[in-house]
Amino acid sequence: MARPNQARLDLGALRHNLGIARELAPHSNVMAVVKANGYGHGAVAIARELESLADALAVACIEEALELREAGIKTPILLLEGVFQARELGTASEQGFWVTIDNDLQLRWLEEAVLPRSLQCWLKIDTGMHRLGVQPEQAGATFQRLKNCDNALDELVLYTHFASADELDNSLTQDQLDVFDTACRDLPALRSAANSPGLLGWPASHHDWVRPGYMLYGNSPFQGPHPVADRLKPVMTLTSAIISLRDVAAGESVGYGATWTARRPSRIATVTIGYGDGYPRLATNGTPVLVNGRRAPLAGRVSMDMITVDVTDLPGAAIGDEVVLWGKDLPVGEVARHAGTIGYELTTRMPARTPRIVVAE
Repeated sequence: MARPNQARLDLGALRHNLGIARELAPHSNVMAVVKANGYGHGAVAIARELESLADALAVACIEEALELREAGIKTPILLLEGVFQARELGTASEQGFWVTIDNDLQLRWLEEAVLPRSLQCWLKIDTGMHRLGVQPEQAGATFQRLKNCDNALDELVLYTHFASADELDNSLTQDQLDVFDTACRDLPALRSAANSPGLLGWPASHHDWVRPGYMLYGNSPFQGPHPVADRLKPVMTLTSAIISLRDVAAGESVGYGATWTARRPSRIATVTIGYGDGYPRLATNGTPVLVNGRRAPLAGRVSMDMITVDVTDLPGAAIGDEVVLWGKDLPVGEVARHAGTIGYELTTRMPARTPRIVVAE
């Protein structure tokens, strides 16, 4: 019999979340971001569901794009980091990938390449993230070089990325928007700025293209409640089951390092999931899980293959009972905070060992 841990995928929730993106930006094209194996959900399954619903897809690199093409995905795919070697431009041209131009070297490769057909190019402008993109004062000259390049299609897109859009009271996002609008003012091209928090919280950022990623998977990028983000439905529910139960006397410890000690006579459930399955090792004592829909706290250090949970207050808990680690009724962001990280990391680090199972379409 198979080990009970699995990441259950609700594709109906995926469609629902994309619908919210469309509702928020009804006049914008939607580029669905499926990088990092669809944020850990399985890029091919996610892309197949989104192929007819999104206007384009986005990945980090050409290897991720090729995986989707080999699976039969025909939707336009943007390489968010562009190409890493000049020879990748030939593959991008053959496969119809869209490419980011981030720096002078990538632009020179494009100008010097011999390609079977011209490429759709997205010019990245660094408005304050200071990670990728040409400087705002270079945008005009770089734009003109692209317009003069036979390997670039005439319709260009100018885009940028926010550093702090998930902080709704942080003025940096408005500053970045101002820099972007100034840099683009005299350039006849489509524009894109909004990632998930931009789409949800900064309407002025919507422009011609929006690029939702994290929100598509049903997770809020914000720390607190948000009226729209709270309508999202999680696509992934990580589940396992109780495989053992034992009684522990007051004063006895549980797990590696004896980091949890019973303050009362306690009932401890062992659940077959651990950091080898994508559950965070740094999750602290008290991190919630759901046992048959009821909350119970983590008790003891996370092991490679197992965790231990205090079910003293759930007297009906039994071997075989389902345990939800995150998903419906237990946001991944809440679990992540107990582990000192973010939900993005928890889902994207989900290993192949944990099977993705489509349970609702």
